[in-house]
Amino acid sequence: MANISPRKLRDDLYFYSYQQDSNIPLVISVLASLIERNLARNERIAKNCTWPLSKNVRTRVFDCHETPDMTIQSYLERIFRYTRAGPSVYVVAYVYIDRFCQLYPEFRISPRNVHRLLITTIMVASKYVEDMNYRNSYFARVGGLTTNEMNKLEMEFVFLMGFKFHVNVSVFESYCCHLEREVSIGGGYEIERTLRCAEEIKSKQTEERSCSQITRVLL
Repeated sequence: MANISPRKLRDDLYFYSYQQDSNIPLVISVLASLIERNLARNERIAKNCTWPLSKNVRTRVFDCHETPDMTIQSYLERIFRYTRAGPSVYVVAYVYIDRFCQLYPEFRISPRNVHRLLITTIMVASKYVEDMNYRNSYFARVGGLTTNEMNKLEMEFVFLMGFKFHVNVSVFESYCCHLEREVSIGGGYEIERTLRCAEEIKSKQTEERSCSQITRVLL
C-alpha cells in the first residue's frame, strides 16, 4: 500500500474527483488521527486532575447519554459514504471545531460528545462549501440521531459560534498545512498502520470466504 505523504494529502484535498475517486479521502484518516489524539490527551488529563464541567450549559448540548460504539474513523467513513461530502468539507469542519474550542476553552472533546460534534460541524461545513446538500433529516439518519436532535444541535451550534462560519482562502490553506504537518511529524505512520491493518483484515476475510466456498463445492 502506498504511504500517505503530505503531497499526496494535498493532491487529495485539491484535486479529488467524485467521478474518478470512490476511495475514502485521505483527510478523513488524518482528521480521525487528530481527534483521537485529542481524546487520549483529555482522558489522561481527566485521570490526573478533575476539570469542572463547562459553565455554559449550552456547550453540553453535544453530550449523549450513552457513548456510541463506533470509532471516529468508522464514523467519519460512514458520513462520507452516505453524504459524499468532499475533502474540503472536512477541513472546514476541522476549522469550526478548532474555533469552537477556542471560544469555549472549558469545553473538552470526549467520547460522549465527539460524534455529535462531528456530524454537526460536517453538516454545517457542507452547507457552507457544497452547492447542493442533503436535508437535516438525512444527516440525522446518517449520524444516528433524530431529526429534532439534529435541528437542535445545528441551531445551538450556529448561535454558540456567533454565526461566524466564513473561512477565507488563507485560513483554509493554513489548516491544510496543519493537516500536512500532522502527516509529516508522525501521524502518517499511525494512519498508514491503521489502514494496513484494515486491509489485512479485509484480505483475511476474503480468503476465509473463498476457502469456505471451495469446501462447500468439494463436499
